[in-house]
Formats: sequence, structure tokens, C-alpha cells
Amino acid sequence: MPASGLSLIPHQEILTYEEIERVARAAVLSGVEKVRITGGEPLVRMDIIALIRKLAQIPGVRDLPMTTNGVLLAGAAAELKKAGLHRVTVSMDTLKPERFEELARRPRLAAVMAGIEAARSAGLAPVKINVVLVPGVNDDEVMEFMRLARERDLEVRFIERMPIIDRSLGPHCGLTSDAYVPAAELRKIIEAGLGPLRPTADADPAQPAKVYNLPGGKGKVGFISPMSEPFCKWCGRMRLTPDGKFRVCLVQDLEVDVKGPLRSGASDDELRALFEKAVQLKPAQEAACFAPTNRMMSQIGG
Repeated sequence: MPASGLSLIPHQEILTYEEIERVARAAVLSGVEKVRITGGEPLVRMDIIALIRKLAQIPGVRDLPMTTNGVLLAGAAAELKKAGLHRVTVSMDTLKPERFEELARRPRLAAVMAGIEAARSAGLAPVKINVVLVPGVNDDEVMEFMRLARERDLEVRFIERMPIIDRSLGPHCGLTSDAYVPAAELRKIIEAGLGPLRPTADADPAQPAKVYNLPGGKGKVGFISPMSEPFCKWCGRMRLTPDGKFRVCLVQDLEVDVKGPLRSGASDDELRALFEKAVQLKPAQEAACFAPTNRMMSQIGG
């Protein structure tokens, strides 16, 4: 998040848990089987366990994961599992305490590591770690993350940095080569240190992550490459924003209001039709042009 923070949304403008549940049920009626809880940081929201419980009880939801920064995970992992959460992904861009404090502006690396262990102990598996490498900032930690993956049997996923930019900066259809670390380069580094990477047995070409088993039998590495190997044509994701919009594409301000119809008494069939309308609006494209956006990544959830 920006160091200066973000403007807060008035509480009454945020969807209630009951409203989120109704939207999720409508999406499931349209064929959705996976519902991910993300943010911002989901664990700071009051009584998040109640939302997990509601979503876990929807018939047809086969996968219910959460993406979190991990700071509050240690104290919540067991209760999250009991409520019905299936697994967690932790966003963590460094394993060095001083660098963590510099990037996150808080000395919380130990809390995040404790959260990862608590998630493993609670059975929120497989535990995945999302890492965004930036040249000259943290790209010297590739093999340290691989050691972590092997030691704790985790899946570390390297995500190419995307130019989610403020509206005032103008359009940007791609970063320069030194602004992100291409997945192919990372793979060469890892294979030079560990040996050949072999795709997992359940590898799915329609998924954004290309996942490989690490040599030695423990741990996995995944590559999410929106810049060097775009996958927009396979995108099957829809985001529900906290203020009640279907965000059709991660990198475009193309949104469909659902809160208005919800609070005006829309039926389940009408909500389902609204969801399907939003799906039909998803742009047909090989790769995204990162246009100026009115929401930063911390407001979208990735």
C-alpha cells in the first residue's frame, strides 16, 4: 500500500457478509466452483471467520482458499480450518528481516513465518508463497526461497511484477526489461542450482501458474508470467470488490455494479444474470495493456 495510506470506504458502502454470500451463491449457480478470499488483507476484517463459514456451506464450492500477508495467520489458522477454509497463500517478498521491514514498513517477518507454520499444522495445505521479485531489490533471494520450499514442503510461486499504476501516470502497455524478472530467467537460475524441474502430474495449461516439482521430492516452484508469457486468453476469474462491483479484468476499470441491485431487492436469478453479464464483458485478448486504473493492487486483491 502507499506509505500515505488510502482513502477509507464508508462502512455502509462495503458489502456485508450476507451480501457477499448471496453473490457467491449466484456465481456458483453459474458454474463457479472456487471462491478465493483476498483483499487488502482479509484477516483484519472483523469476524472474518463468519464469512468463511457462510461460504464453506454453499453447495458447489469445492475450493475455498485465502490469500493473506500472514501477519495475523498464526492466531487464526486453526479457527479458519475449522470454519471450512481449505488452504492459504501467503504473500511474502523477502526472507530477510531488515528487508521485510523496509518493504512492508513493519518488522513482522517472524509473525509471517509463524503463520506459515500454523497453517501447515492446521492442515491448510498446500501452503503456497507468492513472491514478486524486483531487480536490484530482492532478486538475490531466489535460492533462499527454494531452500524454504524444500525444507518445509511449500509451493513458492514467483509472480512477474505488473505495472498496476495510478490513473494520473498515463497508459503503460508493458514494463521495461529491467523492471521485472522474467520467469524463464528464474527457471535457469533454479535449475543451475538444483537440477531439472519437472512439471507436476496435475499441471493444467489453462491455469496462470506453471508448477514444477523440485528435485529431491519435497517442495514445488511455480511461475506466474503475465508479462513474458501472457495468459489473458485463458482467464476465468471474476473479482468482487469490497464496495460491490464485479471487476471484469484485473488491469482495466471495467466494472459491473452488483451492490445496487442487491440492495434494491434483486432475486437470486437476477444476481445470476448480472454475474453472467459481467463474464460476457471480459475482454478477449492475448495479453493485457496495463491502462491507468482507479484501484491500486492493494484494493483489487490480485
